[in-house]
Amino acid sequence: MQNVLLSEMTWPQLKERLTRHPVIFIPCGATEQHGPHLPLGVDVYLSTAMATKVATEIGGIVAPALAYGYKSMPRSGGGSFFPGTINLDGSTLSHMVRDIIREWSRHGVQKLCFFDGHFENQWFITEGIDLAVREIRNPALKVMRFEYWDFFTTQTLQQVFPSGDFSSIALEHAAVIETSLMLHFHPDLVRKELIPDNPSANPPPYDVFPADPKFTPKSGALITAAGASPLKGKIMADQAAADIATAMRKTFDAS
Repeated sequence: MQNVLLSEMTWPQLKERLTRHPVIFIPCGATEQHGPHLPLGVDVYLSTAMATKVATEIGGIVAPALAYGYKSMPRSGGGSFFPGTINLDGSTLSHMVRDIIREWSRHGVQKLCFFDGHFENQWFITEGIDLAVREIRNPALKVMRFEYWDFFTTQTLQQVFPSGDFSSIALEHAAVIETSLMLHFHPDLVRKELIPDNPSANPPPYDVFPADPKFTPKSGALITAAGASPLKGKIMADQAAADIATAMRKTFDAS
């Protein structure tokens, strides 16, 4: 199997691979608390694992991930009340994305994909892409951006939540979806004995500044993770990766 990880390639290997005009994947995550049972790098681990799965399918290259993300918010990520949550300002993230696109464009790359795994990142990644595209003005340049969980089908979510207790992606922080995917991709990093079974967070439909720690359960998981399993992780990973690969072939004409 051909290696798809840029960090493991030499420059001559990369030079040869670029002659095939591959899609360059940039996984995007955060360094953020994910409950007592998951590591701080969950968003990076999962976006990289999923991007690698898709890149292997379509012959892409996975660049090193953006390991820091936009501010963890109490209603969707737990906030900065937990040790190890390291936040970026939105403009910092946007400019990092802009600079990365400019550099890959300088190398002649025309197909880029920002593969996001951190809920709060999305609009700042979008801003960075827009800034770069407007500056570069290369009609051949095409950039995709998405969150991998948006590809989960209704059928897949019914298999993962057979009791129909799926609330929302925003509440799935450190819960069944992320825990199951980590059990599938990185089971050695999951503290199974500490998987939380706390009630759902019930924050109001607004934000308060300074942020209010009462919006986040003490475990850091916004809803129970007790139903997680490696099989559920595999179901989600296989289905989403297949549909992402299809979407990317359609967008980039990749083969």
